[in-house]
Amino acid sequence: MIGLIGSAHCLSHFFQLVLPPLFPLLKAEFDVSYATLGALVSVFYVSSGVCQFGAGFAVDRFGARPVLLGGIGLLTGGALVAGLVPGIYWLFPLAAVMGLGNGVFHPADFAVLNANVNPRRLGHAYSTHGIGGSLGYAVAPVVSYGLASVIGWRQALIVLGALGLIALAALATQRHLLASRAHGVEAPRHTLAGSMDLFRQSPILLCFAYFAVLTLATIGIQTFAATALNAAYAVPLALATSALTAYLLGSTAGILAGGFLAAHTGRHDRVAAAGLFAGGTLMLLVGAVPTSAAWAVPLFACTGFALGATGPSRDMIVRGATPRGASGRVYGFVYSGLDLGATIAPVAVGAVLDHHEPRALFIAVAVCLFLAIGTVLQVGRSVKAAAASPHAAD
Repeated sequence: MIGLIGSAHCLSHFFQLVLPPLFPLLKAEFDVSYATLGALVSVFYVSSGVCQFGAGFAVDRFGARPVLLGGIGLLTGGALVAGLVPGIYWLFPLAAVMGLGNGVFHPADFAVLNANVNPRRLGHAYSTHGIGGSLGYAVAPVVSYGLASVIGWRQALIVLGALGLIALAALATQRHLLASRAHGVEAPRHTLAGSMDLFRQSPILLCFAYFAVLTLATIGIQTFAATALNAAYAVPLALATSALTAYLLGSTAGILAGGFLAAHTGRHDRVAAAGLFAGGTLMLLVGAVPTSAAWAVPLFACTGFALGATGPSRDMIVRGATPRGASGRVYGFVYSGLDLGATIAPVAVGAVLDHHEPRALFIAVAVCLFLAIGTVLQVGRSVKAAAASPHAAD
């Protein structure tokens, strides 16, 4: 079951990055600006964030299985149909549909894991979930652009979408492993007013803020770090891109190590804070001290490892803040902070670079990571306070 959920998360991240590597080909065929193409990404993440919030309610009401399988169908089917469009503007509604499909994964995945995995193994389960996502990110650009360069971008999208639907069919054959509650257990009835009260609780709001601020930093790195290294320190683009690859590989290794950390400690807030502090310090070093090409790759690899190691502990923190029976709603709400950060970051970071301040990118990333430390430590305190309160929500 852990493997199935990790595979589903891999699909989510893979199809998030199916279109962007094809932008040069789309630009050449449709003669549109990169701003227009970038708007496709914004539409995707806005749709994903809205759906992620609503998907949490659906998971709690109908169970994770139908929501997860339906989301995969929308995400992969949207990619397949995208290969058939006659013009660029037809891609916008399809990006919205794919975003809707992408929005189900966090609430559905974590509802299944939290309902079925022994608490002693949850750290490793969260680690597998995170590694699946990282592998999806790593493979997508190579596969998408590589296939398009051989058979054309339309045919590539059709093939990848069809393969995604085949993966959906394979997951559907194992649907008995994707339940988020026992058979025969009546679905809880949630009122909108009760849910709004839940979302106003300090630990939940702080988790949302944590994901939003953290994503501002990580999307800033993934989107523009290579460009900023080249502009600030004349690091060759090939080496700067290698530094970004080292960051992603380091992040994957960090997620693996973070699973063991999460499994052997109860102070997940301290683990997350330590990783954020290490990553923020390294980014501050890159922004404040001229970085030679020789140091770029190891610095970014260490940053990726430090931030990746926080992943399983951060998921344990959210679990600790989640009342019984509200897993879908809480994970849907707090993880929509990821989509908020992913929507804002490219525009904000692009504005920094447009003002010819590439070193400021790394300073801004460091500031966001240090701010995230405050939110994650406060979540720990709020959860303890809520648990000690005789009126704590159940």
